[in-house]
Amino acid sequence: MKIIFIILAAFLFTVSCQSVDKNNKEAVAKITDSNATPAIRGYDPISYHTIGRPIMGNGNHVSIYKGEQFLFISKENKAKFDSNPEKYTPAYGGWCAYGVAVNKKFHADPLVWEIVDGKLYLNLDNKIKGIWAKDIPGNISKADNNWEAIEHRESASL
Repeated sequence: MKIIFIILAAFLFTVSCQSVDKNNKEAVAKITDSNATPAIRGYDPISYHTIGRPIMGNGNHVSIYKGEQFLFISKENKAKFDSNPEKYTPAYGGWCAYGVAVNKKFHADPLVWEIVDGKLYLNLDNKIKGIWAKDIPGNISKADNNWEAIEHRESASL
């Protein structure tokens, strides 16, 4: 009886795995990886733009973009992201916008944000955001210039 149960369980597991959409296999693998941390700490990137505040996404709606896992509150938000991910991903890979402007990579707080010309920018904290906000166009320009050189470098090396 125990053998039959094991065979049945293995069969059901195989069938359920085969039913997973091919595009979501990588997302499912990342979600089940306990070391995977979602981009923007799990907040739905579309919510910043449409609701005007960050809303926590969930594991039911997931996309992988540039190796990062993004969670969404709905299949509609996921579809919107998938149609134009570059529009909705935070600038500088989600690192602190002011940090990148000064040639550093600081982890950003997804609750400290600003949308400028349709692009999401995150900052370390409200104090840093206040400094960044004193010259947003200048800081974006500096960060844009710095990003190519530091994008693939470890934050500790800067």
